[in-house]
Amino acid sequence: MPKANEKAHLRERFRRERKVSFIPESFSHVLSAPEFTNAKIVASYLSYGEEPSTQEINSELLKRGVTVLLPRVEGDQMKWISWDGNLESLKARGKILEPTGTPYESVSEIEIIIVPALHIDRDGYRLGQGGGHYDRALSHFSGWKLGLAYAGEISSESLPRQDHDVALNAAATPNLIVRFSK
Repeated sequence: MPKANEKAHLRERFRRERKVSFIPESFSHVLSAPEFTNAKIVASYLSYGEEPSTQEINSELLKRGVTVLLPRVEGDQMKWISWDGNLESLKARGKILEPTGTPYESVSEIEIIIVPALHIDRDGYRLGQGGGHYDRALSHFSGWKLGLAYAGEISSESLPRQDHDVALNAAATPNLIVRFSK
């Protein structure tokens, strides 16, 4: 079975499993990781549905005076837009809320990127929703790459990989942070 088909089947399975066992939980403990201590620019996302919640994380980062960037999809690329916490500055695109405004140009200055994941393997490779936007975006980041997933969604088995997949530096569940060696 080609890798893309294998990934599609796993996505369906992991979505079903998440839906059945979903309980909203906080991921705010990630802010105690040393990488956040002096971070000034963090790329995050606005969670929806059963995705790992970033509401508390984003709110606390803004309180700390950190520049929070949110993604906006333009074509097949992800652009990052500075967000001040104002929900009225967001525009709905399907189920997703995206920021309006001018894209942040200095992607190399982003110190941390927080990404959603359906599943993450022992080497830090994630399985996302399937659009490939995050993998294309991650390839441009030199900062700390953190994936959020629920307990039981970090696997000791390898996920299928394609050439464009990018490994994370760490994964967080509501209770722990797992760091991947590279």
